[in-house]
Amino acid sequence: MKVKPLYDRILVRRIESKEKKKGGIIIPDTAKEKPQEAKVVAVGAGRLDEKTGKKLPLEVKAGDRVLIGKYSGTEIKINDEEHLILREDEVLGIIQ
Repeated sequence: MKVKPLYDRILVRRIESKEKKKGGIIIPDTAKEKPQEAKVVAVGAGRLDEKTGKKLPLEVKAGDRVLIGKYSGTEIKINDEEHLILREDEVLGIIQ
């Protein structure tokens, strides 16, 4: 299944951090914090400028690594993988 976000929305997949177990303590998934780093999978066509009516392109593009808020966006499942759809203004920054 393919998903194309509309307008200024982007589709991202969270990047799980490498888990190191020290002392043999296993933390359940429900207690772990959600990663704030994500990879952009797809982007919408852009947002409309209310004043001019022109379409403004998005700053992010597919393949970018971005920082997002812990509770940003809407979670969806695509081909049994967790993804998020969020607005471009919910992106905190692009990792270079």
